[in-house]
Amino acid sequence: MQNRTPAPKKPPKPTPPPEFQERDIATMDAAGLIGILADANATEFRKAKACVRLGELGAKEAAPALAALLGDEHLSVYARYGLEPIDDPSAGEALRSALSGLDGVRLIGVVNSIGKRRDAAASEALVKMMRGPDAELARAAAAALGGIGGMTSLKHLRSTLGNTSGRTRMAIADACLVCAEGLLKDGKRDEALAAYTALTAPEMPKPVRLAAMQGIIREERSLSRPR
Repeated sequence: MQNRTPAPKKPPKPTPPPEFQERDIATMDAAGLIGILADANATEFRKAKACVRLGELGAKEAAPALAALLGDEHLSVYARYGLEPIDDPSAGEALRSALSGLDGVRLIGVVNSIGKRRDAAASEALVKMMRGPDAELARAAAAALGGIGGMTSLKHLRSTLGNTSGRTRMAIADACLVCAEGLLKDGKRDEALAAYTALTAPEMPKPVRLAAMQGIIREERSLSRPR
């Protein structure tokens, strides 16, 4: 009988240093997490994890601490993740207030978060951005207006569409399409069909035109929608 050589033992997984441990953060309450954000000695890693956890908790008391990080080069995205799920006006106010003090990718990130929250209170600022000289910001603002949805957003998008071209025109047309879908979900069938019809015009970007046509066909064949 041959003796089998025992398999070598696997070395234990290395334990990360304390500044990169997050187990305690997963069970920490909002006050403790806010304390991490306020601690000048806390690492960016722990602050990032605290932001995400605060969003999971939906802690409205964390809005000021998260808002203070929206301009941070490394933590801005995590602060937005923390603010987006908070179901309280303070979170929306924090994001809207940041619009006037940021630029570049951090401003675009805040615009994206506003769109995810469907914050209609930011519509006026978004319309100005959509019509401004920064093409990348204009596209982000258009997408946010599409996410907010409703007839007011659709009106602003359509009135701007004719003065644009290229990628910006595509982004605005796509946002109009998102608005049309939103109108259907809200039970506004006639308004949605009118929006789809406008998007089938020959001058519309081809992908949007085809999607609008499909929307009309789908809706006309549907038996579950109110007529």
